[in-house]
Amino acid sequence: MDLRAQEQELKRRWAYPYRWRRVQNNRFDAATRFVYQCPTFARLLEEMERRLAHAPDPQAYRDYALNRWYNFHAARAVEEIFAATPHVTPARNRYDRLVDFTLHGVPFDHKTTVFPKGFGRDLSYALNHPRELIRWLYRNQSQGQRKHYANRLFVVLYAADGQHWKLKAELLWLRGIIRAYVRTFNADTLPRFEFLPGQETLADVIWAVSCP
Repeated sequence: MDLRAQEQELKRRWAYPYRWRRVQNNRFDAATRFVYQCPTFARLLEEMERRLAHAPDPQAYRDYALNRWYNFHAARAVEEIFAATPHVTPARNRYDRLVDFTLHGVPFDHKTTVFPKGFGRDLSYALNHPRELIRWLYRNQSQGQRKHYANRLFVVLYAADGQHWKLKAELLWLRGIIRAYVRTFNADTLPRFEFLPGQETLADVIWAVSCP
């Protein structure tokens, strides 16, 4: 993957307001499944116009498609960053929902997420209490097929101006942060949890913090 080119594509989405207005649901998912076949932002806009112009609430569907396209391609790019980093081995089955890669032999799913308002604490507190944040992230994860309690690395994005979502497109910056984390990775010091009886979960936070 050409990270620089992909970063430029993702940043084209910044010109449009970032609105969800609803939780993920099957009806909107079905109507916007075409985002997976749109490698460029220009193609996305063309398909949105063709497919969503006559939807019951066209703007709501457009907002949903814009966000879904952005999140999907940003997540794929971060996965590629991990895969191209020394000591990381991509999962053999790319459709395995529990494992995206192994890091020094330890299997992980990964999730890139903005710093959650619902956590109820500020960044300083979260930096000093990562276990609490990890527990919150597992407890409040999406309820669909991605819901699980297997090992996970959370890439948590925080921007001082509150525009955390834009950091998903800063791929070259994220690559440096991820590579730095991998260089110092030590499985023995990972936070360990027992979310399910008899099942140990390894998890950690990779902080991506942008301050002025």
